[in-house]
Amino acid sequence: MTEIAGQPGLRGTAAAVVHESYAFACMRCGHGWEQSYAIEHHTDAEGQEFVMYVAEGRVVPSPLSRPACVNCDGHVVRIMRAGQVSSVRSAAERHHRVPQAGPVEAPPVPGQAAPEPHHWHLSDLLHPFQRRAAG
Repeated sequence: MTEIAGQPGLRGTAAAVVHESYAFACMRCGHGWEQSYAIEHHTDAEGQEFVMYVAEGRVVPSPLSRPACVNCDGHVVRIMRAGQVSSVRSAAERHHRVPQAGPVEAPPVPGQAAPEPHHWHLSDLLHPFQRRAAG
């Protein structure tokens, strides 16, 4: 998301301010977060243009140069368009409960006897392959 702001409220000598928001996901720890930046466009005394990234009122390095995870300080960070992290979080909040991992048991069918539980052994799983090799 990009917006050009008008002159009021510009820091020092900024000619224009562009507002950008990004979503980040750390590939090391899985943490996700979003951050908005005011990108101030300046011209120095020699006429050279430069930009300053401002987040939460502080000048920060460009998030595009070498982003770091705010959770684990890892540098393998995926940068996405704004809203990616918040949309995943809101979707997760809509679900009432996340089931635990493990086998799923089907509800019993009325009028049918419950099947005996089967305990699998490695030889049961390898049996089909052994027949092919022997044949």
